[in-house]
Amino acid sequence: MTSWQDPVAVRFMLDDCDTWAVVGLSGDPGRTAYSIAALLQERGKRIVPIHPSAADGELEVLGEKAYAALDQVPFPIDVVDVFRRSESAGEFADQAVAVGARAVWFQLGVVDEAAFERTTTAGVPMVMDTCPAIEWRKR
Repeated sequence: MTSWQDPVAVRFMLDDCDTWAVVGLSGDPGRTAYSIAALLQERGKRIVPIHPSAADGELEVLGEKAYAALDQVPFPIDVVDVFRRSESAGEFADQAVAVGARAVWFQLGVVDEAAFERTTTAGVPMVMDTCPAIEWRKR
């Protein structure tokens, strides 16, 4: 099995991927998803908030229109960055593959071995249990 934090996959996502769909990103600045999305923007990434409360079409987070689901995003997604509990995260890896995302990132503390196996077997790089902020600091 490939490492969950394969340096090649991490580098690909941080260096070569520009559009990051952030699953679980609401407008709450006290949440980790918000601060990491802001960091992604500071690093030149386009963020796409994904949150069920965006169903009415009115939610905007960090200046970006939010969508209720990945399959509603009308443009290509490079990375699906998942801020959900481990038991709920796998479905978003599957959705990422279904919408043609180039990669999947499960945040610190989020691990789903079966989702990792499905995603990487589908040819989509994936990392788990780490954070872009941590990985950028390692450089």
